[in-house]
Amino acid sequence: MEHIRRRGAAAAGITALVVPLTMALGGATPAMAAGCTTSTGPYQKQAERFLGRTADGKQSAADCAAIRSFQSTHGITPAIGYAGPVTWGVMDLMNQQKAAGKNPDKAGKCPVNKGRIACVDLTRQLSWIQDGRKLVFGPVPVRTGRDGHETRTGLKKIYWRDKNHVSSLYNVSMPYSQFFDGGEAFHSVGLSMWNPPGSHGCVNMTGTNAATYWSLLKKGDDVYVYGRKPGT
Repeated sequence: MEHIRRRGAAAAGITALVVPLTMALGGATPAMAAGCTTSTGPYQKQAERFLGRTADGKQSAADCAAIRSFQSTHGITPAIGYAGPVTWGVMDLMNQQKAAGKNPDKAGKCPVNKGRIACVDLTRQLSWIQDGRKLVFGPVPVRTGRDGHETRTGLKKIYWRDKNHVSSLYNVSMPYSQFFDGGEAFHSVGLSMWNPPGSHGCVNMTGTNAATYWSLLKKGDDVYVYGRKPGT
């Protein structure tokens, strides 16, 4: 979360960029790497299936290397190749995001009577922009507030924008910041969107997606946040 100090910048031009949801999956090596566990985790079979490996539920050197690579990519610690609940939770979330396809508001939970609106589904950690029932951009994976710093739900409005914002509270860069609730904002971060445990309340995005949100939204546009982030 962030304290407000300056007035926002004017809206940028609209683009039509659409970025598909992707998953970075780790590869495997033939031998057990140093620090790679031989233990079979409780979600071994699910992790193997997710990574496209033989789902026999038995830990091998190659399985461990693939799981460990996945953990390292997304900042899951300890990255030792153990298929525990945190690792499977991230994989399961990715499966849910992929299942959303190009119809993220199939359940009709984001308002369709507001015109252009940015929707944030905390449960699936997804965001998109729609205009009525028309999908304008997304859905894209996001990283919202961790336990104790949950992103607040409800209908809000973008009230301040700062393309080159720096947090006065955490002294970190927050590019493409668009504030919609106190110190909570859309902004880019240089982390995996599946990096646990989450933000301090903001809706984190990749640089490309945050730049597109910046170009498509303006001060006064509606934002609707609903659901509950896993683990909060």
